[in-house]
Amino acid sequence: MSTIDYSEKIPNNVGLSEDKALQRALEHWQPNYLSWWQEMGPDGAQSFDVYLRTAVSVEAGGWAHFDYVKMPDYRWGIFLNKPEPGRQVNFGSHKGEPAWQEVPGEHRANLRRIIVTQGDTEPASVEQQRHLGLTCPSQYDLRNLFQVNVEEGRHLWAMVYLLHKYFGRDGREEAEALLERRSGDADNPRILGAFNERTPDWLSFFMFTYFTDRDGKYQLCALAESGFDPLARTTRFMLTEEAHHMFVGESGVARVLQRTAQVMNDLKTDEPDKLRAAGVIDLPMIQRYLNFHFSVTIDLFGADESSNAATFYNSGLKGRYEETKRDDDHRLHGRTYTVLGVADGRLVEREVPMLNALNEVLRDDYIRDSIAGIGRWNRVLEKAGVPFRLQAPHKAFNRRIGSLAGIRVSPDGRVVSEAEWAQHERQWLPSAEDRAFVASLMGRVAEPGRFAQWIAPPANGINKQPVDFQYVRFN
Repeated sequence: MSTIDYSEKIPNNVGLSEDKALQRALEHWQPNYLSWWQEMGPDGAQSFDVYLRTAVSVEAGGWAHFDYVKMPDYRWGIFLNKPEPGRQVNFGSHKGEPAWQEVPGEHRANLRRIIVTQGDTEPASVEQQRHLGLTCPSQYDLRNLFQVNVEEGRHLWAMVYLLHKYFGRDGREEAEALLERRSGDADNPRILGAFNERTPDWLSFFMFTYFTDRDGKYQLCALAESGFDPLARTTRFMLTEEAHHMFVGESGVARVLQRTAQVMNDLKTDEPDKLRAAGVIDLPMIQRYLNFHFSVTIDLFGADESSNAATFYNSGLKGRYEETKRDDDHRLHGRTYTVLGVADGRLVEREVPMLNALNEVLRDDYIRDSIAGIGRWNRVLEKAGVPFRLQAPHKAFNRRIGSLAGIRVSPDGRVVSEAEWAQHERQWLPSAEDRAFVASLMGRVAEPGRFAQWIAPPANGINKQPVDFQYVRFN
């Protein structure tokens, strides 16, 4: 079924009304979700009419409908890509077997763990971003924030559906716990560290949606290869929505760079103090924000050597990025991969079994993609005639997970002493003063067509609307 039925209490394309027990369970969960949204969703914005897109089918292209919606009335639902006839498990020890339509008993605990971890990231990002609307740089950006928020909410629904349908009482309890944890809470935090970090300003938001939602892309792509077919079909559709989140981040940072470069040319200076006095964010500070978000995000891929990653792959639960396009046996026995460690005060490479290095494989795929986007940012500076270039820090920089955790490494890849790290940390990572300055720029701009001093307007509006369209109606 490709079309989505919006006549039901919970919109879906999975025939939910044919499974009354599941329908009742999810309808029981729905008010708890709405209570969470009212408590932890966008602050002070529940009555706004927002120009949002809503999925109307899972067909490629033309699947979105745009209209004004109050966010609490957004029709969150359960949407899976169409099944692929004859689909098989494409990797691991089950390679060649029919893809599973039910949870294999021996893989139940691991599969539940994967789904819960993915599901936990979705409400976490909404919680991290809930105050940003109060300091939006434009209506256009405010609308994009709200679109990201409602789609993260729908991604939570996607995982909760799987938990309820396939994991019985355990799944229902896990679904409730997804609404009980809170980002940054000392007693009941979100599962992954990056989702307990604050997102206090719009530069952080753009970096988050570029880097951390890109991690989401790679994790979802790996799960889209899963031998558990309902998970694969769910995550494939989620990827359609995830693309917009990365667009918000990439275009947002590009517009910050464009505005800074314009002021640099107007004032004929690259001095940070003069640029800050003119109300824009200097390029070295943007580099420090980039360093922070890049390093925090690559930790999300986990330890460079992981028996869990090997188990997930061997079991057919989680593949590699673009698994079926890779030219190998998709079992990986006897294959090796290079990971980094430290010996005698320097970074060294070593070969380990690829099955145990699959987190590193996915991390390296992600890093290549991230660097390509940084290159697109640099073209903004090049076009403006500004010689400064952004760059990704070394992947050993500022790591907190795996064999590189706690090792002091400079952005250019040198192992440094604690003393040198302390001397240069303010040049490499955002300082309290940096964050305070960026926070000082965060005044709310809400009139259609107006933009804050520190960011350039976009080249185009949403859904072919003009840039000065009224994307949000304040009530």
